[in-house]
Amino acid sequence: MIHYQVGEMDGVSLEMEKWKATFENMGHSVTFVAGHLGTAEGGLIEEIYHHTPLAERLRHNMLWGFDDYASDDEYRRELEAASAVIEEKFTQFVEANSINFLVAENIWSVMANPAVALAIGRVVEKFQMPTIAHSHDFYWEKIGHWYLTCATAVELAQRWIPPRFDFVKHAVINQRSQQQLWQRKGIPSTVVPNIFEFDEVWTVDAYNHDFRQTVGLKDSDIVILQGTRVVQRKGIELAVDFVKALNDPERRRQLAASGLYDGRPFDGNTRIVLVMAGYTQDDDTGWYVEHLKQKIERSGIDALFIEDWIGADRATRNGRKQYSLWDAYVFADFVTYPSFWEGWGNQLLEALKAKLPILIYEYLVYEQDIKPHGFDLVSLGNHISGKDDLGLVQVEQKIIEEAADRAVRLLTDGEYRKAVVEKNYQIAREHYSMDALGIYLNDLMQQFDE
Repeated sequence: MIHYQVGEMDGVSLEMEKWKATFENMGHSVTFVAGHLGTAEGGLIEEIYHHTPLAERLRHNMLWGFDDYASDDEYRRELEAASAVIEEKFTQFVEANSINFLVAENIWSVMANPAVALAIGRVVEKFQMPTIAHSHDFYWEKIGHWYLTCATAVELAQRWIPPRFDFVKHAVINQRSQQQLWQRKGIPSTVVPNIFEFDEVWTVDAYNHDFRQTVGLKDSDIVILQGTRVVQRKGIELAVDFVKALNDPERRRQLAASGLYDGRPFDGNTRIVLVMAGYTQDDDTGWYVEHLKQKIERSGIDALFIEDWIGADRATRNGRKQYSLWDAYVFADFVTYPSFWEGWGNQLLEALKAKLPILIYEYLVYEQDIKPHGFDLVSLGNHISGKDDLGLVQVEQKIIEEAADRAVRLLTDGEYRKAVVEKNYQIAREHYSMDALGIYLNDLMQQFDE
């Protein structure tokens, strides 16, 4: 299985771990290869990583602006040179490890490192290797004014993004991507939704018991968890608006009068804290994180960025104790998921598994693929009403207020809260469990015998 990075908290890395476990349960031997391994084990080819100056330059000049090259020929030469290095190293890896089947994760869809798409495509073609192209999202779904900037970009997109080979089968994660891939490229695909391990129990234990204290939270704080990466399409500014509304004096009076769902009191010293657990390094706007921080300061809410304490797994990093993202869910009281674009929604499944109430903006894939199952979430609707002076999205204030009112009940009425989160958990377990993934992958593998 190959991706730009593994062993991190991004959705692709997390999903790869589930596919790996499922393939191994089916009797296969699975190896990761990536440009950055994080906490995972596997083959390291550093040139595959998408956060290098070269990869970022190639990506920018392919999709966002032809700013760093004098001509298309110059761009092509650098692309080909970078690709040749990766092709040689990956060929050596394939031969040394007797690889006879490949799962390519997003490398032929988002062009995060264009040289990787070209290199791995050529290796697969050379070996006629049976391959699943697992595409979580596509370059044409990117937010902003992207365009194919030059002849080389157009050629790469036409031939390799994604490739058309009989021995490459395509898997996407939602119905819209399936439709778009067929309409744009004439390529059929199978929908394999993201899933989660619902059997494992997350709880307070000897390792994570000090989580709140370590990251700067008090036991009395209400923790509103934003578990995603901090990037523009996650719409985290809407979570800021939501927390600000929860802090309204009248709602604080209601919380104080009732007390919290788990018996904790709520008083004038109790904070309602927006906790952002994801990393910020994928902010490709160059301004989103800073503008979000400005909005937080203006709003007056309590907020923490805790990425320095969170990793894909528990570990010690640079002498500092590192918690897993799952530890953050154990100590959360509520989850916000206000993304206005998602290919699927890994953190949504995580929150459902954690049996936490959820605030959601009804992004397209949620509406089409997930909502019809009957989940009971606190909704921000499906309409962005505009942007503020910082360029951050907004929904109507009335919707924010209504969401905050419902959240007060979920934070105070223990029986009501339990009924809501248990219903959501059972629906998610039925449709998005590891058992379901085994069925999806078995069906997908059978396509290679047809």
